[in-house]
Amino acid sequence: MNTVLHKAATRGHVNHGWLDTHHTFSFANYHNPERMHFGVLRVLNDDIVAKGRGFATHPHDNMEILSIPLEGVLEHKDSMGNVAIIKEGDVQVMSAGSGITHSEYNKNTDKDLNFLQIWIFPNKKNVEPRYDQISIKNMEKDNSFYQILSPNKDDQGVWIHQDAWFYLGKFKSGKTEIYQIKKEGNGIYVFILEGEAEIEGQKLEKRDGFGIWNVNQIGIKTTKNNRILLMEVPMSV
Repeated sequence: MNTVLHKAATRGHVNHGWLDTHHTFSFANYHNPERMHFGVLRVLNDDIVAKGRGFATHPHDNMEILSIPLEGVLEHKDSMGNVAIIKEGDVQVMSAGSGITHSEYNKNTDKDLNFLQIWIFPNKKNVEPRYDQISIKNMEKDNSFYQILSPNKDDQGVWIHQDAWFYLGKFKSGKTEIYQIKKEGNGIYVFILEGEAEIEGQKLEKRDGFGIWNVNQIGIKTTKNNRILLMEVPMSV
């Protein structure tokens, strides 16, 4: 078993005024050669966008991009003609493929927006760009992970061009969960959204990230009521 620990306080942090952001992996002006990616997981940004502000139109290509609002409302517009509102309880996905442009703004003028921006290297290049979003509210289960992303169009959640599976879960203190790897050779990156947990002997707190690979399964013990994002990804880019 191999592991890597990224404590919340060690993330890259930049406050632009309109954007207060923490980067788990190297991004923009934050460059750490020891934190370039975890397998195909390239970006994990924890963004707080000020009231009515946002990201002006900008390009992407050959990246699978996932947005998960944690609080507030995100307004999206793109070069494919999509205009959408994404809120807490929704998941948005874009296959940037051969190239797209888009903008993202905090829809509200009276409160901040907090969302996760996640980039994943695809297993196919220059695919036709694609957009989708779903509500995951009806998928939630008590004390159990529920799938929000996979490689399969017909599975629960959104899908991407990569052999990756993402799960969310809310757990009560004292609950123990076993997660089994779906594809041999994949690794697991766990991000603690709220609360605390212990994974394979490692104590984790809010916004800590913990990567594990060369395992078939992991044990997750909830030491304080928590919410967890679990990402299973290929380790070879």
